[in-house]
Amino acid sequence: MKAKDIDKKFNNNEDISPYLDTAKARRPKQEQKRVNVDFPIWMIHLLDKEAKRLGVPRQAIIKVWIAERLEKAS
Repeated sequence: MKAKDIDKKFNNNEDISPYLDTAKARRPKQEQKRVNVDFPIWMIHLLDKEAKRLGVPRQAIIKVWIAERLEKAS
């Protein structure tokens, strides 16, 4: 199927998922790399407290806060 045909189906709110190869899908500039960071215990306790309050994992808070700070610095 040609791209213009897929675009047409998409614009008509039709399901185009059968035409996509999701096994090879990736998000540009969103690749992950694991890093290890050591935090003082008091900081871990405060992160866990905030994570529990928001109902999210500790890692989510760390990612969001770092992303916010980096956006401000840009």
